[in-house]
Amino acid sequence: MKYLHTMIRVTDPEATVRFFELVGLKEVRRITSEAGRYTLIFLAAPGDEGAQVELTHNWDPEEYTGGRNFGHLAYAVDDIHETCARLMAAGVTINRPPREGRMAFVHTPDGISIELLQAGGSLTPAEPWVSMPNTGSW
Repeated sequence: MKYLHTMIRVTDPEATVRFFELVGLKEVRRITSEAGRYTLIFLAAPGDEGAQVELTHNWDPEEYTGGRNFGHLAYAVDDIHETCARLMAAGVTINRPPREGRMAFVHTPDGISIELLQAGGSLTPAEPWVSMPNTGSW
């Protein structure tokens, strides 16, 4: 058995691709079906292309609720402080900052929770993260 991908439905595929690119994923393929009226976009971390996220965009308007009911996707990052700073500089809210230098949570444009974990061991706690409060749910 082999893990292939996790699918999430998105309303704005380009905004969601930009979000995941900020996290560090890259687009590995895209499938568009005129007849089915959908686009599938597969993203993966460089060097780990076997574990993918599939973004499903149905062209006809649909309301997707309960992104938090999905749970979350988790990614190990090389430097949690730098990753969160890059995301925040791009306008992404850090819902749960990496106060202890180990874990943070952010949301995709569609409200899917993303857990970021420091690869290896925790980094030394640093500002602005130590004193930053949680914002919203994570």
